[in-house]
Amino acid sequence: MQLTERQLRIFQAIVDDFIQTAQPVGSRTLSRKYNLGVSSATIRNEMADLEELGFIEQLHTSSGRIPSDEGYRLYVDNLMRLYKMANIQKKSIRDQLVSRMLESEEIIRQASKILSQMSDLTSFILTPDFKASRLKNLKIIRLSETRALLVLVSESGIVKDLVVRTNNLSQDELDKISNMLKYRLKGKDANRLEKEEILEMESGFENYLNFVDHLIESIGLHMNSSSASRIYLSGISNVLHTPEFSDVEKAKCILDALDKKDKLSIVLSEDFEKDITVRIGKENQWDEIKECSLVTATYKLNGRVIGKIGVIGPTRINYPKIISLVEYMTDTLTDVFS
Repeated sequence: MQLTERQLRIFQAIVDDFIQTAQPVGSRTLSRKYNLGVSSATIRNEMADLEELGFIEQLHTSSGRIPSDEGYRLYVDNLMRLYKMANIQKKSIRDQLVSRMLESEEIIRQASKILSQMSDLTSFILTPDFKASRLKNLKIIRLSETRALLVLVSESGIVKDLVVRTNNLSQDELDKISNMLKYRLKGKDANRLEKEEILEMESGFENYLNFVDHLIESIGLHMNSSSASRIYLSGISNVLHTPEFSDVEKAKCILDALDKKDKLSIVLSEDFEKDITVRIGKENQWDEIKECSLVTATYKLNGRVIGKIGVIGPTRINYPKIISLVEYMTDTLTDVFS
């Protein structure tokens, strides 16, 4: 059934008021606070129809109404007004991420922290597992006559290091090998490194054939043992500041869910290629977060998705503000990593 213009205005007022106050909304409140052009009795009748249609619900017989998950979906898809971020907010984000000389991993941590502070919610950044990443940098550092530290950096900012065997190679020789490998491997998927292909292109490196062979084999083994996605969480305590989770058991449930990073990574990896996703309440397949909303977006490097950023909170979040904030943060990270 298609809602009338009047029903849509009343429904939007319910959502806006509930997001702002966290209190169930009654017909008298709507009549007093919003210029809807109809009487309180008419609003009450329309609210009864909206409830019957499943867009609002009543928690207690004596209370007003609140939006249902279906109602929030209607609001996000059709009624939500665009939120324009203030220039000072945008400048603050860029000053903290673009203008400072930060390592990739520190940029990711800082971005998650900024997002949680500006949203007052729990934020996260998910980077793909190293096997699915492309290599950005490689360095070999001499530790002793027989050992060296191999450092790998992916485009998404993940840093991996491992100790490898050497045969008394100098740092100059290790630098020469590092530069050759960096040139050959840069931009390649870490799970598609072909030892034979690299060894065939090794003209001028005959004396280091065994060492390079050992390096490539070590990289391959390390990739296979480092397959988990990495997730960075910030603002977990913000959960405790929302009225929805003032109940101890509800708060414990969501905190336990946030603590299960492996499960959370799997959930967040769904729709990994989509630019922005809003999942509301029961749309989440994981029971522990079915009273929450997830707003996520992907950031990219040269058009290739290298990570996902977003927030998790109660279904009563300020969707226009949060979506605008997440989108701007992903645009900024895309610029930083490009």
